Amino acid sequence: MDKKTTGKRLFHYALLYKRTILIALALLTVAVAAELTGPFIAKKMIDEHMMGIESPWVEVVEEDEKTVLYQDGLYKRIAYVTEGESIGEKELQIVQVGRSFYATSEHLPFDGNRKIEGNVLTVTQGTNVVDVEAERLTQQEIFAFYQPEIRPIVVLLAFYVGLLVVAAFFQYGKAFMLQKAANRIIQKMRTDVFEHIQRLPIQYFDNRPAGKIVARVTNDTEAIRELYVKVLATFFTSGIYMAGIFIALFFLDQKLAMITMVLVPIVLIWMVLYRRAASKYNHLIRTRVSDINGMINESIQGMPVIRAFRRKEQLSKEFETLNDEHFTYQNKLLSLNSLTSHNLVFVLRNIAFVVLIWYFAGQSMSAAGLVSIGMLYAFVDYLNRLFQPVTDIVNQLAQLEQARVASERVFELLDEEGEEVNVDALPRYEGNVRFEDVTFSYDGKNDVLKNINFEANKGETVALVGHTGSGKSSIINLLFRYYDIETGKITIDGMDASVLPRQQLRKHMGIVLQDPFLFTGTIESNVSLDDPAISKEQARKALQDVGADRFISKLANKYEEEVLEKGSTLSAGERQLISFARALAYDPAILILDEATANIDTETEAMIQHALNIVKEGRTTFIIAHRLSTIRNADQILVLDRGEIVERGTHDELLDQQGTYYQMYQLQQGKEVSKVG
Repeated sequence: MDKKTTGKRLFHYALLYKRTILIALALLTVAVAAELTGPFIAKKMIDEHMMGIESPWVEVVEEDEKTVLYQDGLYKRIAYVTEGESIGEKELQIVQVGRSFYATSEHLPFDGNRKIEGNVLTVTQGTNVVDVEAERLTQQEIFAFYQPEIRPIVVLLAFYVGLLVVAAFFQYGKAFMLQKAANRIIQKMRTDVFEHIQRLPIQYFDNRPAGKIVARVTNDTEAIRELYVKVLATFFTSGIYMAGIFIALFFLDQKLAMITMVLVPIVLIWMVLYRRAASKYNHLIRTRVSDINGMINESIQGMPVIRAFRRKEQLSKEFETLNDEHFTYQNKLLSLNSLTSHNLVFVLRNIAFVVLIWYFAGQSMSAAGLVSIGMLYAFVDYLNRLFQPVTDIVNQLAQLEQARVASERVFELLDEEGEEVNVDALPRYEGNVRFEDVTFSYDGKNDVLKNINFEANKGETVALVGHTGSGKSSIINLLFRYYDIETGKITIDGMDASVLPRQQLRKHMGIVLQDPFLFTGTIESNVSLDDPAISKEQARKALQDVGADRFISKLANKYEEEVLEKGSTLSAGERQLISFARALAYDPAILILDEATANIDTETEAMIQHALNIVKEGRTTFIIAHRLSTIRNADQILVLDRGEIVERGTHDELLDQQGTYYQMYQLQQGKEVSKVG
């Protein structure tokens, strides 16, 4: 499947819940904006308040909360002087040298390397040198100059804490909404997959182990869920986070921000290269997971046979081979992931800090000395924050590739052509069935049915007999339209069956198999299959008609008795009676009994035969039987051999012909006699 097509289909699934996702992204944007104001606030605190006391001070007349008393004079930072405020002639500048602070009445024209000798402060920047007299400040005087800055710093800190609370609230909302959308998407996808499986033709399941199909509905969709819950959430979060950081960097320094933008194409290129390398391993891993699921499912289904024929050791070896292959591919993928995740981010981070040091130290500081400590802190903080989303993105590449491969497998299943669902009700037909020159092949090469011609009228019972592989079940498969024919014609009441909707065609058919399948639920629900059209009374009457109430009356919960998977707590005869009741409750126009009495004891068979004589009235009944004694009263018996009808007639007519049917009957009679003797 085309990778672009897979991406588009995943995107279309996401669009089903775009409102929730857009709300989540809006919440995320607010959270990121709130969180990324931290370095700006820190820069303002450092440059304007902590380092702000080094800005020029002027003498003022009136005292307020921004003034500082120094040597019998009131001083205020020029930044705090309001328009119209009276100021004196004296000026003051605070300079930090080492850990000490000095005050000078002269304005420093530039900043640079500072040195103090006695009361003389020397400032050097390149070839420019200036000497001024300075007086060292006491701790009390230093605290006094910082006093006007305490309240603004506290206000900024409180504002930042408030923003963090807001960010946390919105981050929670973002995570909740994104995960809700992801779970909804996967719920929808699993429903689509399961419903599509119900529409797939029977031949799709002929060559595919059930475990492999189950793996696509469970394991693969779970991997896709991780895509929406973790991978896309991480990509969205990291993308918006990085965008916010780059915007902030551009506000701080456009040139350096442009340099750091180089990280984006590097990460994108790395993602493309990683996907190419990891795709093969992920395909092999998902295939091995399906194989393992298929083998486990088959082993559980065939556990009695495995135990009886002592195949445990051989199956363990086969399973170990699959497990070892899965382990090998997982290790190869692990090695690839180890090379790509932390190593890449570590290298990129070191390169970024080298560029930062070179730019600030080698360019800005030597050129004009205009880079403030707050600016440097903010840039370092943003760079540190930048590599967290980069790390998150790189670490999710493995999960992204696994999800992509799983998506291909799921969409491959969804692309299988299914049977069209037609909800238009088809009136209950009479049940007149006609096969006209029907020839059929499962593989397109070997014909399993050849020129089949027969007619079954309403109310008749038609028996199909023959050796294994003669084509009996194939006739029923065609009647049910599990498969479609290419040669010949099948009609029901004169209507071409190939143009009738499959679902509506089968709605008026009932079938009882040799090995009946019961679902988890109750005895009653296994008859009605939770069809609202079948009431409790109808289901129970069907059970009574086939004589099932004989054993049901002995159960603790009667008709509400719990049935485990496949009806394992019931005997073969009891399961078969429930299966009969199921077919009868749906009141079919055509009833098919496929070796239905093979696993039933003689007494139970007699009860069912009596019930069938009642319910067959007005129905066309097809019976596939090996025990010829069960079809004595059939209106028509078709004897098949290698896909052809070699004899036809009633029981007595066929015995009179003394052909194939006669030989089969005599053989069975002889076996029964030998048993008695």
